Amino acid sequence: MGLKKKLFMIIGPVVLAVALLLAILLAPVNYNFSSAKTEEKAAVSQSTLILKGSAIRQKALDDGYVAFIGSSEFSRMDSMHPSVLAKKYNRSYRPFLMGTGGTQSLNHYFYLQGIKNQLRNKKAVMVVSPQWFVPNGVRKQVFNNFYSPLQTTEWLLSANANSQSDRYAANRFITLMSGEGNESVLNAMHKIAEGQSLSEADATMLRLKLTILSHEDQLFSAFPMADRTQTIDRQTKNLPAKYDLNKLNILAGKYGAKWTTNNDFAIKNSYWDKNKLNKKIDKLAGTQTKLNYDHSVEFSDFQLILNQFAKEHTDVLFIIPPVNQRWASYTGLSSKMLANFDGKVTKQLKSQGFNKIADFSKDGNEEYFMEDTIHLGWKGWVAVDSYVNPFLTQKQVKPKYHLNNYYYSEDWQQE
Repeated sequence: MGLKKKLFMIIGPVVLAVALLLAILLAPVNYNFSSAKTEEKAAVSQSTLILKGSAIRQKALDDGYVAFIGSSEFSRMDSMHPSVLAKKYNRSYRPFLMGTGGTQSLNHYFYLQGIKNQLRNKKAVMVVSPQWFVPNGVRKQVFNNFYSPLQTTEWLLSANANSQSDRYAANRFITLMSGEGNESVLNAMHKIAEGQSLSEADATMLRLKLTILSHEDQLFSAFPMADRTQTIDRQTKNLPAKYDLNKLNILAGKYGAKWTTNNDFAIKNSYWDKNKLNKKIDKLAGTQTKLNYDHSVEFSDFQLILNQFAKEHTDVLFIIPPVNQRWASYTGLSSKMLANFDGKVTKQLKSQGFNKIADFSKDGNEEYFMEDTIHLGWKGWVAVDSYVNPFLTQKQVKPKYHLNNYYYSEDWQQE
């Protein structure tokens, strides 16, 4: 056998495999990847692949799901969880949970790029957690963990170098993103940050990258994906047949009392045990006196999301949760600081026309409102539903937004 033939037999299959893969990834094909069951699973999975992708979220939102944007609070799937209530009472909407522990404003801003058309003139719900607003905002490692190449590439192709909002987003991305494997994206980000438009060569490369990433998303985003639908179904069985807000609140109190028996802070038993708080409790007194949520770059990252909502004329209900007041008092978390945070984020919203706010910041002392130290619990979810249900099922006055670029400034972050 000749040398050329031997080389072909060795290299040929590799070349063929690469060619086939490229053909699949570059071919203009719309894959029939989705189904009602896939959407139902994806809506409550909080899968990182689903968050980083667009295809399944787009299809689900087109089919009537509503974006519920937040972080780890959505993982607490008790009987009063929004997804459980919506299914039990056969509502006209189903929440599509967008967020998991660690996702904050900047990641969410890029996630929104993949569903811009689905947000246009639609409704959404967003939980704004005080814990996001630490001085430096999202940590670099966390941002990288949840970074979406697909949605970032899509953003770059529509970015406006003359926009203060886009320049701010590019600068934040550069600050947080590691360079390894992302050189082309970072180079494009640097141009936007410096007020330069992308060249045609830049745009061509990004369009090619977007095509490949979009096809990868369609092929692989549903694998693997946690199936929490059985959890949702099981929890619906714990609710009364007919929706009654007062009865739900009483029932929530009973569940809270049942599941918080091993500590004095109304914290769920399983959380208390999992984190071994019984062994640590003496050392935790006064440990949060220096925590600060009212001076943070996160306020400007949050402004990016408001900018996107305004662009798409999205009507949004914002939920501001409290912290567990017993725990805050024990650890020394400043009530004055928390009040300052609430006043600041509320000002940022209302001054720009985002007037639909469910502010529970003063309810942290209500029994069983929280499930643990910082997450909404039984009564908290019932209170949330008293706002969410009418917001999503009844006609709303169309909002009028008027954005202010001051909220991107360091002066605002530190005000």
